[in-house]
Amino acid sequence: MEYTSNHNIVYSCKYHVVWCPKYRRRVLTSEVEERLQAILREVAEERQADIIELEVMPDHVHLLVEVDPQFGIHRLVRLMKGRSSHHLREEFPWLKKRLPTLWTNSYFVSTVGGAPLAVIKQYIENQKNV
Repeated sequence: MEYTSNHNIVYSCKYHVVWCPKYRRRVLTSEVEERLQAILREVAEERQADIIELEVMPDHVHLLVEVDPQFGIHRLVRLMKGRSSHHLREEFPWLKKRLPTLWTNSYFVSTVGGAPLAVIKQYIENQKNV
């Protein structure tokens, strides 16, 4: 397992994130898809997040990302959705006509990696026995 560090912590915080356009409209195609990927990578680079995998489907986005826990996945997703909505709606005016806002307010996030829960639970339970 690989770990990342900042000034005061060592971490491995990988997240699977999924979000959709408003009304799950199939608008993330061709040029919009390419530009969206570029914007998401730009935000990740600015925030020292590591995009491990990124897949844009016509009606949703899948992102596997590692982010500093002190910054937080919620901030990264908010920045990605906010900036991409602003830029895409400016660069592709037809999106403004099809959708009142580009993204839904919600998203799915799940932690990924590390040891299985049962192994961690057993490790914690056995600490007094060591």
